Amino acid sequence: MDISVARKRLEEMRADLDRTVSVLMGEHHLVRGGGAEAGDSGSNLTESDRNAASVQAAMAHRADVLAALARIDDGSYGRCVDCGNQVPEPRLEARPATARCVPCQARRDRRRLPG
Repeated sequence: MDISVARKRLEEMRADLDRTVSVLMGEHHLVRGGGAEAGDSGSNLTESDRNAASVQAAMAHRADVLAALARIDDGSYGRCVDCGNQVPEPRLEARPATARCVPCQARRDRRRLPG
């Protein structure tokens, strides 16, 4: 993937994630703001928990995007952060923020699974 194209896509992703987090944080404050009836507190907690999880996921994705932009800046973009091999072009096109080749990502995912 051409580095300038990758940078543009990553910067667009960062902007989208910033907007998403902003909206979710606004909704988070509305849910916690106490505008609901007392009987709705259970459903508000659940909605608040879902919202917080969405914010957390968006922030984690944003961190991945920022890390990819840093790899572009330091010249290591497109190389697996674990093994140093080239990340295949189709993988970078599908996931511009990816830091690992498929085998290294699969090993990482297996380590995170409970069991």
